[in-house]
Amino acid sequence: MQPPSSPTSAIEQLLERFESDAAAISNAAAIDELHARYLGRKRGELTAIFQGLRELEPEARKAVGNAANLARQRLGARIDELRESLTQASSDSRVEGIDVTLPGLPDPLGGQHPISQTLAEIEDVFVALGYEIVDGPEVETDWYNFEALNFPADHPARDDQDTLRLHRSYGDLLLRTHTSPVQIRTMEQREPPLAILVPGRVFRRDTPDATHSPMFVQCEGLVVDVDITLADLKGTLDHFAKRLFGPATDTRFRPGYFPFTEPSAEVDATCPACKGEGCRVCRGSGWVELLGCGMVHPALFENVGYDPDRWQGFAFGMGIDRIAAVRHGIDDIRLLYDNDLRFLKQFAT
Repeated sequence: MQPPSSPTSAIEQLLERFESDAAAISNAAAIDELHARYLGRKRGELTAIFQGLRELEPEARKAVGNAANLARQRLGARIDELRESLTQASSDSRVEGIDVTLPGLPDPLGGQHPISQTLAEIEDVFVALGYEIVDGPEVETDWYNFEALNFPADHPARDDQDTLRLHRSYGDLLLRTHTSPVQIRTMEQREPPLAILVPGRVFRRDTPDATHSPMFVQCEGLVVDVDITLADLKGTLDHFAKRLFGPATDTRFRPGYFPFTEPSAEVDATCPACKGEGCRVCRGSGWVELLGCGMVHPALFENVGYDPDRWQGFAFGMGIDRIAAVRHGIDDIRLLYDNDLRFLKQFAT
C-alpha cells in the first residue's frame, strides 16, 4: 500500500470513519470485525499506515508516527469502551427480564420422621388420659435394668449376648434394654398414685433385620393407685388402639410372660392396613402385635418401698418403630433408620 500524499490527513479521515462504524455496533461480533478492520495485524487500515512509515522522509515519518500512535491508543480505548458498554447492556437486559417483585423459590423444608410422628400421637393419647411424660438415663446399672424389675439371675436377657455392657472399668453399667428402669426410678422418688409414660431409646445386642434393630425407640406406661384391676388395663389399651388405628379397631389379649408383671399379656390389634382381611403386613392373619402388658408384680412394689397390699398397678410397653411400620404398611423397619430422603419425604407433613 502506497502512503497517502497527506498521511496525517489520512489518519484524521480514518478516525472519522471509525467513529461512524462504531456508532452502528450492536453485538460482540461487530466489535471484533471493527478491531480487525482498523487495528488488525494483516488488514488493519491503521496498521497499513504504520507499515508505510519507512517510505517517508525522516521529519514526516516522525510527525505521522506520533499521529498514528495517538490514533492507535484512541481506537483501542474506544473499542474497550464498546465491549464494556455491550456487556453492561446485556447484563441490564437480563435484569429487566426478571420481575423482582415475585417471591423467590422456597427452600425445601424438613418434616417429622415417621417414628417421631407416631410417638407424638401416642403421647397425645395418654396425656389426654392424665399421664405424665417422664425421662431417664440411657446408661443404667444392673439393679435398675434387671434386679429391681424382678429378673431372675439366670434370665437370658441378662446375658452378654443380649445386653450391651460398658467396660468393667466403668463399673456395673450397661445400655438400658428397655425404658422400664425409669418406672423404678420414678416410684423411688414419688408416692402414689401416679400415671406416667416413658418414651426413649433402648439398646440390645441384635443383628439388624426386617423386624429387629440394635437401637430402637420404646414407650412404656405405668399406673399405680388403689383398686386397679386387669379390667382397667384392658379398657385403657383398647381405647389407645382405637385412637391410634381408628374406632373400628378390635383388640385381643393373649397370655404372656414378663418378670415384672403378673399376670402378663400380649396385645394384638386389628391390622390397620387390611382392616382384618389379611395382607402382607399382618402375614395374612388380620392381626398385628401391638404391645406387652400386665399387672405390676408385687416384688417391684417391695423393691421401691410401696405396700403391695395397698397399691396395685399395671404397666405396658411397645416398640414405636414397629407400630410406625404397621401404620404405614412398611415391612422392613431398617427403612426407618437408613436416612434415605426419598423414603422419608413420603411422610413429611
